[in-house]
Amino acid sequence: MAKKIKTAWFCSDCGNEFSKWEGRCPACGSWGTLVEEKLSSAKSKTFLKSSRLSSPVKVSEIDTSEMPRIKMPSAELNRVLGGGLVPGSLVLIGGEPGIGKSTLVLQNVLSIKTRRVLYVSGEESVAQLKMRAERIGRLSENCYIVTETSLQSIMEHIETVEPQLLVVDSIQTIASDDIESSAGSVSQVRECAAMLLKYAKESGVPVLLIGHINKEGSIAGPKVLEHIVDAVLQFEGDRHYMYRILRSIKNRFGSTSELGIYEMCQRGLREVSNPSEMLLSTGSEELSGVAIGITLEGIRPFLIEAQALVSTAAYGTPQRSVTGFDGRRMNMLLAVLEKRVGFKLAAKDVFLNIAGGLKVNDPALDMAVICAILSSNVDMVIPRTVCMTGEVGLSGEIRPVTRIEQRLLEAEKLGMETILIPRHNLKGISTSSLKIKIIEVSKVEEAFRVLFA
Repeated sequence: MAKKIKTAWFCSDCGNEFSKWEGRCPACGSWGTLVEEKLSSAKSKTFLKSSRLSSPVKVSEIDTSEMPRIKMPSAELNRVLGGGLVPGSLVLIGGEPGIGKSTLVLQNVLSIKTRRVLYVSGEESVAQLKMRAERIGRLSENCYIVTETSLQSIMEHIETVEPQLLVVDSIQTIASDDIESSAGSVSQVRECAAMLLKYAKESGVPVLLIGHINKEGSIAGPKVLEHIVDAVLQFEGDRHYMYRILRSIKNRFGSTSELGIYEMCQRGLREVSNPSEMLLSTGSEELSGVAIGITLEGIRPFLIEAQALVSTAAYGTPQRSVTGFDGRRMNMLLAVLEKRVGFKLAAKDVFLNIAGGLKVNDPALDMAVICAILSSNVDMVIPRTVCMTGEVGLSGEIRPVTRIEQRLLEAEKLGMETILIPRHNLKGISTSSLKIKIIEVSKVEEAFRVLFA
């Protein structure tokens, strides 16, 4: 009589285990996320023995002086990580297929000259990785490459090489022999990530994981994967365009609002140190419907171009199309223009685009969005030397924004001659050293009169 194979149901969102299938996960409430997997009869083996028993320690007595951050060759990557890699940390980098995740990691580890790196690839052969390294023009004597998908074999390679930095590309291709389900399943991803976390914490070696994403754009696999790792970095952007954006979704050692910008070139990814120049069009012809605003990502200010097109609706229901901005917030701003300023936009199509492919959530861009819409509606040009910043309230008032001094300095550095800011936003700030002309406004109609009088 054949031995019956034991199975269980796992939630692909939260990773909880259940004995039977249900339409809705009892733990997290997600629908249709339970998948069936085989259970292993043997218990998992432990590859790393703990060197010492842990004991409670007072917070004031913990010594962190021996844990300096490891500086990566890319300054943009260091910024997003919060200053560099922390020893013993587990970092997950995710993104669309072909966006450049492996290129970003490979060109960084090949540029490290002082540390021994082990690059484990479960998707590409060593010959393919050598061709990529030659294409980006970097070859290293300190980087060891191995093609392996077995977790047990990877741990043996780690014992042999004794790396000071480990890269796994990708976590969805790694499988443990102790679990009978296929690679990429909920139990495999959870087990492999937990073992790599144990290795990172006990050895102090930072581990970089490259992860797939699903069709919704989130990290593939159980949500517990994101809980296990110390930092989750999202590499995004349209692969048909040059620019890529590296965001921090989770970071235990730094801010989650930092942003790194790269440009895809023939020889790999190039850092964009001044994103304002990238986000502003260089055409000499001035057109209506364009306004320049100042936004912040983390502590980094940069100028960004809001483009709007307002036209008479060809059909009964007017269209509202938004790219790179919150569509609900744009509808709120349109209602403010309709109610408070008197512009009749209910019967017109409104299209809004944030140039450069960025997705902006900073409310300080409200005034630029409204001015771009008004500029297109009245078909009058806003000069390219004028920029603006300010949050718009429901009563049509321009509300103060944070870090106004940094925004002013960025605008002056890029050659702007005039800036519109909220009234009373300069309290306690000296502007005597600034050459840019500052105009304070308190209502949307005031900004309209300044720009189009």
